[in-house]
Amino acid sequence: MITIGNYVKPKTLEDAYDLNQVRGSRVMGGMMWMRLGNARVKTVIDLSDLGLDHIEDEGNVIKIGAMCTLRQVEECEALRELYGDGIAESIRHIVGVQFRNQATIGGSIYGRFGFSDVLTAFLALDTFVELYDGGIVRLSEFVNRKPDKDILLSVIVRKSKRKFRYESIRQTKTDFPVIACSVVTGMVHGRETWYFSVGARPMKAALVEKHWEIPADATVEQIAEYAKEAASEFTYGSNMRGSAEYRQHLAEVLLKREISSILAEGR
Repeated sequence: MITIGNYVKPKTLEDAYDLNQVRGSRVMGGMMWMRLGNARVKTVIDLSDLGLDHIEDEGNVIKIGAMCTLRQVEECEALRELYGDGIAESIRHIVGVQFRNQATIGGSIYGRFGFSDVLTAFLALDTFVELYDGGIVRLSEFVNRKPDKDILLSVIVRKSKRKFRYESIRQTKTDFPVIACSVVTGMVHGRETWYFSVGARPMKAALVEKHWEIPADATVEQIAEYAKEAASEFTYGSNMRGSAEYRQHLAEVLLKREISSILAEGR
């Protein structure tokens, strides 16, 4: 059980940031995972009065406020138009609708949880995070930073003509994933580029970039070789949900499916 000393709802970002620098303070986000811990928190900081709960289409980017719920992101039409059902697929398995109506995108990304479907999905896209003190940072850089006392304001997805797929394997429908995989491809600086993100390894998601020109008529065997090579770039571990070897095998299977799906779309 979590024990909270004080609850504060600041009126400005500056006040929220200053409060968060005090030892024993924590930003609460949606409070879905934090409440399950056994920590003693001196002050919980609620950001819900700071206007961070909107998704804005700003022309070349989609800006998702940190306090937007996962349900808002799941139902976002702008993201669906860009990437089909990929984003919704990465979110719809997370517990249930009631949970997703409270859990926030900021909490999911800032927490950098090993089991995070959300982090795995957005890591493969052209994604940045906006921090109060640290400014705008590419998500692939942010994910490897040590936790600090900055405040995440928004998740920014830069629009691009990229094809996106997401799949995960779970032991039961609402359980944490055994493995989660994202594949994104598109032209970058005139070169066909593939991005592979694998999460729930069980470590946090990691990203691999490949400059592959995979022919649209690639055979099943050829695609399997590409998937095998991509999956081998990641490190895997064992826990109660599966062994490292099992996870790597599953990653190969999911990456093969996703590559095949993307190639089939282009035929």
